[in-house]
Amino acid sequence: MGHLELLLVENFKSWRGRQVIGPFRRFTCIIGPNGSGKSNVMDALSFVMGEKIANLRVKTIQELIHGAHIGKPISSFASVKIVYVEKSGEEKTFARIIRGRCSEFRFDDNLVSRSVYIAELEKIGIIVKAQNCLVFQGTVESISMKKPKERTQFFEEISSSGELIGEYEEKKRKLQKAEEDAQFNFNKKKNVAAERRQAKLEKEEAERYQSLLEELKMNKIQLKLFQLYHNEKKIHLLNTKLEHVNRDLSVKRESLSHHENIVKARKKEHGMLTRQLQQTEKELKSVETLLNQKRPQYIKAKENTSHHLKKLDVAKKSIKDSEKQCSKQEDDIKALETELADLDAAWRSFEKQIEEEILHKKRDIELEASQLDRYKELKEQVRKKVATMTQQLEKLRWEQKTDEERLAFEKRRHGEVQGNLKQIKEQIEDHKKRIEKLEEYTKTCMDCLKEKKQQEETLVDEIEKTKSRMSEVNEELNLIRSELQNAGIDTHEGKRLQKRAEVLEHLKRLYPDSVFGRLLDLCHPIHKKYQLAVTKLFGRYITAIVVASEKVAKDCIRFLKEERAEPETFLALDYLDIKPINERLRELKGCKMVIDVIKTQFPQLKKVIQFVCGNGLVCETVEEARHIAFSGPERQKTVALDGTLFLKSGVISGGSTDLKYKARCWDEKELKNLRDRRSQKIQELKDLMKTLRKETDLKQIQTLVQGTQTRLKYSQNELEMIKKKHLVAFYQEQSQLQSELLNIESQCIMLSEGIKERQRRIKEFQEKIDKVEDDIFQHFCQEIGVENIREFENKHVKRQQEIDQKRLEFEKQKTRLNIQLEYSRNQLKKKLNKINTLKETIQKGSEDIDHLKKAEENCLQTVNELMAKQQQLKDIRITQNSNAEKVQTQIEEERKKFLAVDREVGKLQKEVVIIQTSLEQKRLEKHNLLLDCKVQDIEIILLSGSLDDIIEVEMGTEAESTQATIDIYEKEEAFEIDYSSLNEDLKALQSDQEIEAHLRLLLQQVASQEDILLKTAAPNLRAMENLKTVRDKFQESTDAFEASRKEARMCRQEFEQVKKRRYDLFTHCFEHVSISIDQIYKKLCRNNSAQAFLSPENPEEPYLEGISYNCVAPGKRFMPMDNLSGGEKCVAALALLFAVHSFRPAPFFVLDEVDAALDNTNIGKVSSYIKEQTQDQFQMIVISLKEEFYSRADALIGIYPEYDDCMFSRVLTLDLSQYPDTEGQESSKRHGESH
Repeated sequence: MGHLELLLVENFKSWRGRQVIGPFRRFTCIIGPNGSGKSNVMDALSFVMGEKIANLRVKTIQELIHGAHIGKPISSFASVKIVYVEKSGEEKTFARIIRGRCSEFRFDDNLVSRSVYIAELEKIGIIVKAQNCLVFQGTVESISMKKPKERTQFFEEISSSGELIGEYEEKKRKLQKAEEDAQFNFNKKKNVAAERRQAKLEKEEAERYQSLLEELKMNKIQLKLFQLYHNEKKIHLLNTKLEHVNRDLSVKRESLSHHENIVKARKKEHGMLTRQLQQTEKELKSVETLLNQKRPQYIKAKENTSHHLKKLDVAKKSIKDSEKQCSKQEDDIKALETELADLDAAWRSFEKQIEEEILHKKRDIELEASQLDRYKELKEQVRKKVATMTQQLEKLRWEQKTDEERLAFEKRRHGEVQGNLKQIKEQIEDHKKRIEKLEEYTKTCMDCLKEKKQQEETLVDEIEKTKSRMSEVNEELNLIRSELQNAGIDTHEGKRLQKRAEVLEHLKRLYPDSVFGRLLDLCHPIHKKYQLAVTKLFGRYITAIVVASEKVAKDCIRFLKEERAEPETFLALDYLDIKPINERLRELKGCKMVIDVIKTQFPQLKKVIQFVCGNGLVCETVEEARHIAFSGPERQKTVALDGTLFLKSGVISGGSTDLKYKARCWDEKELKNLRDRRSQKIQELKDLMKTLRKETDLKQIQTLVQGTQTRLKYSQNELEMIKKKHLVAFYQEQSQLQSELLNIESQCIMLSEGIKERQRRIKEFQEKIDKVEDDIFQHFCQEIGVENIREFENKHVKRQQEIDQKRLEFEKQKTRLNIQLEYSRNQLKKKLNKINTLKETIQKGSEDIDHLKKAEENCLQTVNELMAKQQQLKDIRITQNSNAEKVQTQIEEERKKFLAVDREVGKLQKEVVIIQTSLEQKRLEKHNLLLDCKVQDIEIILLSGSLDDIIEVEMGTEAESTQATIDIYEKEEAFEIDYSSLNEDLKALQSDQEIEAHLRLLLQQVASQEDILLKTAAPNLRAMENLKTVRDKFQESTDAFEASRKEARMCRQEFEQVKKRRYDLFTHCFEHVSISIDQIYKKLCRNNSAQAFLSPENPEEPYLEGISYNCVAPGKRFMPMDNLSGGEKCVAALALLFAVHSFRPAPFFVLDEVDAALDNTNIGKVSSYIKEQTQDQFQMIVISLKEEFYSRADALIGIYPEYDDCMFSRVLTLDLSQYPDTEGQESSKRHGESH
């Protein structure tokens, strides 16, 4: 992309003569004091780029000449010229010259038109209308604060879509006009079409009118034939049904009599069975009482026997264990005896062998006699010399032998004590296991005992409460029976009253929330003395049924009619005409208002009581009632307590027996409650009797508790005996044996140490003695040729010592075996004594068990006999109860059958009445149908009879009797009607619903046709002519509509084309700017958290509405543009300018004092961004007053003023590229670190 090289101005504004400004670098700042003409450089560039005069701060073009602003222009000529250098180095010049009142344009010094000039500018990227390379002073702030619509206009200028506004509006206007014409022709066509439809309808109405008359006539015939056909069919069915019902009725009456006889017989049989059952239950109760006495005795005997058996089993087990131990002990004794015998035999054999050796040695020749004497002499010398040492040595040897024997004895004792200790430990373990079993059994017994006691307490409490409640219930029941007996009305209600009660219950089921009941049941006098008076005043309303609404009352009356029930009086809450209460009457003495002596639990029923009683007064006596009724200024309605009623008209109605009978209804109401209570109490008493039968269970539980307590006591005693006596004794014995074992071990240790020490001393003495012997026997040993005398003696003496040693061992072994055998025999004797003691205990226990078993068997036999008798009586009771229940069931079944047959008879009777009524209705209906046919002249065909007879019959039957009416109906039944013209599908209908539905349909058809004929006017005779005229008119309107619709379609297409071109141009620019602006804003702010975004208010046609522009400054939350600071607004505006410039990039960008609102921080950010962009994107020329900004430029152009007659500007140029931009490098470094 090229750049602006030079700006040449001549006599333009403050520039006098010809001045050359430049050359311009990639980033050039124009500086100078205020008023020096810096902005005139901006105006010069704007002027040469074809800007309008109005945007150059002057009114006329002559004012642009130097000196014109003070009225002294120095010339009529002025010019501005720029030199633009392409990237290839080619130069282009653009000049605009003022001559007089006009200006001319030159391109490369050639005169051209404005349009060619503008086109050449656009070729290098300068769009005059959009001002894409010029930003005037103060424009930056205004850009950020533009309104959305102004911002849209700005985008239209940049994108060139604004050039299509005129064409767009023209096409849109044409489209609207074409669509309005099409709509007008469409409405016209629609109106003519409506006229055509109306003409058609008039023609069709005329044709249809006659057909309706014929159709109505046929439908009336079909209707009457349909009604008559199904009427006759229904009459036939009713006659048939009546015959069947009468036949069934006679059969049911016979069945009713039969069932009544059966019920009487069954009741008699049931009474006899009930008496037998009562006698059996009495016997069963006595047997159960006796059984409850015997069963605990048996359980106690059984528990005692079981306890003795367990003790006997323990003793037998102990004998068995002891016998095993004795058997083992005997085996050990036999083994010891055998070992002792073997030892004696071995000893005898050894002695025999020694004797043979002695005999054999006597034969050997040992020493000569002289040598032997010499030996003896020397031996005596040695003996004398070592006599003291020999004595000491012998003493030591004796002591050594004694200790060795004691050590051997202690070791034997140690083994025996260990054996005894092992046995003691085994017995302790056995007793511990026994303790565990006893403790477990005790715990089980205690748990069982706790559970049984809880059951016992529960049953005792329940039985006591039951007895108490039975007593209360019996007292209440006796009071109720007494009251019933005193009243003397414990009888069954009459059949009529029962029936009325059933009807009322049925009504309550049908209308549960709307039928409240009879007035009698819903209220009552506050005292019995008012019963006669209230009964008299209530009169016929006393048995009236109170309902919620009139509709419910009518439904109930309809139900009574259908059921053929007795008539009833209904009081509907919403239908009653209630007169207001005269409060003054409450102030009269000697009387009370009747409504005040009646109480009810239902607040809504007070209206009913007020309606029935009105302002009636009740008095104590007849005189008071008469006085209050007639002596006052106004007559009152009063009633005395005896029922005498005084009406306002003067009529007096006295009490009577009938009134007293009626007043009993209040008592009957209470008696009914008493009977209900009696039934409840009897049922409660039966339930309590069932609970009282649990006394047997209680006795069984108490017996089990006693038995468990006995077993628990024995087990606890045994457990205590083992813990406190047996186990303690075993532990003591174990402790003694352990102490003895420790003593033996310590004794053995002491003996072993003494033997070892003594052996050392014996060795020392023996060495001394041997030395003395060696000295004395030295020459003797040399003579006999031995080393020393001991060698000689060993040959003869050693064997003797060995023999002595062997004998000593035999003695030790024999002594040990004898001691061990004696100990084992003693232990065996003890165990045998223990076994004998246990056997005696078992023998005694067996005898006791035999006695206990006999006692247990006797108790068991008694219990079994009683249980067998109990079971026998229960079986008898079950049989009797079953028979009684069976008979009762038969009675109930027969009663049910009787009642069912009775109900069926009643139903059949009702059905007969209903059928007869329906038959009469159908005959009357047929009569009326035939009469209608005659009166309305409906032509139905009669195969026999004539409609004229109907008139005669009708005229002749007005004064006839019921029999005569029946005769008339029978005569009409003889008429035979031709139903061949009636549709077969109407004849085939079977159900009443289908017949009723088709009847309604036929009636609706006839009524509809009659209504149509009534509403249909006489036919229009000129309907055909009107129809032809309207058709021609419709064709004309259709042609006009099609032509206007075609025109509207063409206008729509042309408008859409213009709209698309405009939309494409606008959105192409807008999308580019909206994408670029965020990145540019981030770079300007030197922070990636900064955000800038554009959004159209009308996404479909954005050029018709505004465009909103918002920025989020770094470190701040989102806020409207108005709330941003001046510097933030300026940065936002620059971001928008640079983004727009990136869409239509101009080769250079001229800014006039854009840094005015920026602080030093923002100046640094903006100058850094411009510095970066001017490297390879575009050339930037900025008019600036702040050193922080222009110090970053590549070159400076200084503007300064000079003065004579008027101020004129001068220019200086400074190239800064030779000076390093240290501040810019540091800023770039900081920016890189921040990223």
